[in-house]
Amino acid sequence: MADGTRVVRVATYNIHKGVQGVGPLKRLEIHNLARAVAELRADVVCLQEVRAYHHRLQRRFAHWPAGDQAGFLAPPGYHVLYRTHARTRHGEHGNALLSRFPIVAHGHCDVSDHRFEQRGLLHAVLALPEDVGDTPYPHARSGDSALHVIVVHLGLIHASRERQVRALGDYVAQHVPPQAPLLVAGDFNDWGEQLHAPLAALGLHTAAQARVPTYPSRWPLLPLDRIYARGAQVQSVAVPPRGEWARWSDHLPLVAEVELA
Repeated sequence: MADGTRVVRVATYNIHKGVQGVGPLKRLEIHNLARAVAELRADVVCLQEVRAYHHRLQRRFAHWPAGDQAGFLAPPGYHVLYRTHARTRHGEHGNALLSRFPIVAHGHCDVSDHRFEQRGLLHAVLALPEDVGDTPYPHARSGDSALHVIVVHLGLIHASRERQVRALGDYVAQHVPPQAPLLVAGDFNDWGEQLHAPLAALGLHTAAQARVPTYPSRWPLLPLDRIYARGAQVQSVAVPPRGEWARWSDHLPLVAEVELA
C-alpha cells in the first residue's frame, strides 16, 4: 500500500463440528458453512471444532463430505492446516487455519488442563507478500515477511483458561520471534471478559470496541470469540448480520481488519 501499511482481513469461527441440533433434529450444516466461509472474504480464517472424521455421523448423513472438514471448507486456492486436539469414542476434532498466504511452517501445543477437556494451540507461520493490501496472493515471493497466527480454543473453567494463557505465553516466547507480527484468534470461552489483562501482559491487544457478542448465534450476548495482535493493530471487529448465520453454528464468526506495519 502507498503509505507503507498493510491490512489483513482475519476471521475466527467455531463451526460446532459442522452439525447443529440434537437427537433426531440433528442436521448437517457443513455445506452451508463452506459457502459461509467463502462469504467472509477473509485472508486468514481460524476455525475451531473442526472434524477430520466421525464414524457414527458419517453413517447417519449421506452427504457427509469426503476427507476432512478443513479441506472441504477451504475456498479454492487457500492453504489448509489442521490439527486434532480432542479424541472421542466415534471421532475427533481440533483447530484449523485456512490462508490465502502460503504456510511455510507450523506447530502445535497441547494445553489440556484436565482429563475432561482436551485443548490445543495451532500455530502457523505465513509468508506474507509485501503488497498484502492487494488480492489474490497465490504465491510467496522474494521479500515476503512472516506473519505468525495461533488458533486457540480455551477451556470452560476460568482457572483452566488462566493456565492456558500462561502456556500460550510460554509457547510464544519459545516459537515466535519478538519482532514478528503475531495474531492469536479463536474461541476463548471467556464470558466474564477476564483474559484481556493477562493477554495484554503478553503484548496481545484487540480493538478498542472489542466487545462484539458472538454467542449464542441466535441471540448473541457473550463475546467468546476474539482476535488479538502483537506487533500489529486490530483496527475493527464485527460479525455478519445474523440471518441464516444463526442456523449454521452456535457461534457467529468474528471478522477483523488488522493493520501490519
